[in-house]
Amino acid sequence: MDQRQVVSENYANPITCFFHVLFKAAALAFYILFSLFVKSFVIIFVITVLLAALDFWVVKNVSGRILVGLRWWNEIDDEGNSVWKFECLDGESLARMNKKDSWLFWWTLYLTAAAWIVLGIFSLIRLEADYLLVVGVCLSLSIANIVGFTKCNKGIS
Repeated sequence: MDQRQVVSENYANPITCFFHVLFKAAALAFYILFSLFVKSFVIIFVITVLLAALDFWVVKNVSGRILVGLRWWNEIDDEGNSVWKFECLDGESLARMNKKDSWLFWWTLYLTAAAWIVLGIFSLIRLEADYLLVVGVCLSLSIANIVGFTKCNKGIS
């Protein structure tokens, strides 16, 4: 078996991939499991939002750079207008990015938002406005990363 073929089938950054998925899964799992078994809304809200915020930070500042070579942020200029800023690796460096890492990054980004939408629909059906608040915060953080990285990937300013 060719050594290059084996290397190309693996993730180039397995630790980054692990943490990219960890906080997403932890926030979703904590919200689902504790909503079923524990009735303390405050604990569910604080820990779920904390995990979602950690996920937002890891994706925005670490895994986005390492897995897909993108970085974004938003600034307020002197006139009070919101200005999006983007960083992207050059074309040659982007071409060398691991396809599996990139695939994992984009799919988990979108699937997490879809999962929060489904959980929001369940909260609406059960008429639990407080849990809808948790879902709204987590979904907002997920969508912020989706919008930022999608704009950065397409070079939209």
